[in-house]
Amino acid sequence: MKIVPYLKGQERPMGTMLSIFDDFFNRAFEEEAGDDNFRSMAMDIIEHEKEYEILANLPGFRKEHVKISVHDNQLLLEAKCSENKEEKKGTVYRCERYSGSYRRNLLLPENSDLGKITAKMEDGVLRLLIPKKEPSPQKEIVIQ
Repeated sequence: MKIVPYLKGQERPMGTMLSIFDDFFNRAFEEEAGDDNFRSMAMDIIEHEKEYEILANLPGFRKEHVKISVHDNQLLLEAKCSENKEEKKGTVYRCERYSGSYRRNLLLPENSDLGKITAKMEDGVLRLLIPKKEPSPQKEIVIQ
């Protein structure tokens, strides 16, 4: 079976009608759909033998801009940045503003060791390591 990516704007029968439905259903399942001030960051989630690794793209953000929290086995990643640049040269005046926010909420597997999560920010990529708990041995109960 060949998988063909759907590109918005390609003509297809009843294209407008199907496009409306695609937009509706895609937005209905987006995280934080009701809050237009936040975007969802691109991330990779990799399972290794003893840990999970999460790589989140946050270009232009410093670690001071990022907040990571865990509650009820849910990992919340938030990044907020606001920057103003002013430049005066002769009679030309320029002011550039940038602000951006990202938020991502992930449900962690039950075998995640939440107390040992580590995070590192390098070159605009946030790297989280979430160790797996050792499986508890099956306990046999003796009938009396």
